[in-house]
Amino acid sequence: MMRRLEKFNWGWASLPFLLLCWVLVASRFPSYILPQPWEVMAEAQRWIADGSLLKHLKASLLEEAGGFALATLVALLLGTTAGLFRRFRDFISPLNSLFMAIPPVAWAPLTMIIFGLGYWSIVMVIFIAAVFPMAITMQEGIQSIRNGEVRAARTLGATPLQMIVHVYMPASLPFFTAALRIGFSQAWRALVAAEMIGASKGIGWMVSMGGQVGNTNQVLLGIVIIGLIAWLMESLVFKRLEKHYQTWRAH
Repeated sequence: MMRRLEKFNWGWASLPFLLLCWVLVASRFPSYILPQPWEVMAEAQRWIADGSLLKHLKASLLEEAGGFALATLVALLLGTTAGLFRRFRDFISPLNSLFMAIPPVAWAPLTMIIFGLGYWSIVMVIFIAAVFPMAITMQEGIQSIRNGEVRAARTLGATPLQMIVHVYMPASLPFFTAALRIGFSQAWRALVAAEMIGASKGIGWMVSMGGQVGNTNQVLLGIVIIGLIAWLMESLVFKRLEKHYQTWRAH
């Protein structure tokens, strides 16, 4: 019995525990203030039936994909360059501190003035939110490589390509995965906040509009979807990436 308990993944118990707490707390309030989980499920069925949920989910995922992909590419360039070259690292360090100190949602009004309401304004908010935390993490990955390993590879006659494949990539992969996790988290939060301020569709818009009309079922539905997507990305993407690079490094 004790061995079974030791092997049991207690992470699977957290969601049922959260649902139980929700039921118990919601039982103390009227449903129009804090509905029960099954009432939110009924709301979800209505949104699914008329196709609204798919429309808003698709809009949010497309915006997230665009902003996150752009941030990843730029962060990879900035982080690698800063990790390899001290002068560039000194140059970009104040910019990292400056942009990371400003809440991403503060950029939303400016991006909406420049790009107008819609896709690109939200993509730019996501980009600003994610690019600098990712760049710093990738920079730390490059800097974590010991000089002895680099000198040894060069002494053995490694080409630049071999240096990248056999020295830099294996050592920096954990940091790259961490950067993706951090970047997605920052991007997802920025997406929801930007949609709540100036969008006509999306999961953030669902939450905002639900709050304005007093529809707590809609508000909680949006919150649940936001959390579930983040959890799915963590479980199905980032953890698998970690296992993959650990296997790859072992070889």
